[in-house]
Amino acid sequence: MSTQDTLVRHLQALTGGIDAIMRDYTESSVLFTQQGPLTGLESIRAFFAGFLANSPPELLAAFTLLRRDVAGEVAYILWKAEPYIPLATDTFVIREGRILVQTFAAFVPAPATEDGAVRASVGAA
Repeated sequence: MSTQDTLVRHLQALTGGIDAIMRDYTESSVLFTQQGPLTGLESIRAFFAGFLANSPPELLAAFTLLRRDVAGEVAYILWKAEPYIPLATDTFVIREGRILVQTFAAFVPAPATEDGAVRASVGAA
């Protein structure tokens, strides 16, 4: 399976639940997040389970792919899911239909405080 095909399958899996997402990873896969690297199926599953559980249901419906580039075994996406995530990026190293390495970073604005102030933050989605 090509890098492009694997990326498309992975993006489609996001609406298919945690088991569909996890089919793209191996025990030696590494996911680099803003909180540090996660290695292996258990850690990556926990990340996606948390992401899905803590995201509003409308987030996946708001997902908009802004850019997708593929060069050999490397894929890059730039995306948003406004108003929840105004900007995010992922890079993938894909081999034989599996994600070996992924980086993920998202800008997630902090909600307004009781006094109406907004404090921007960079955090895990």
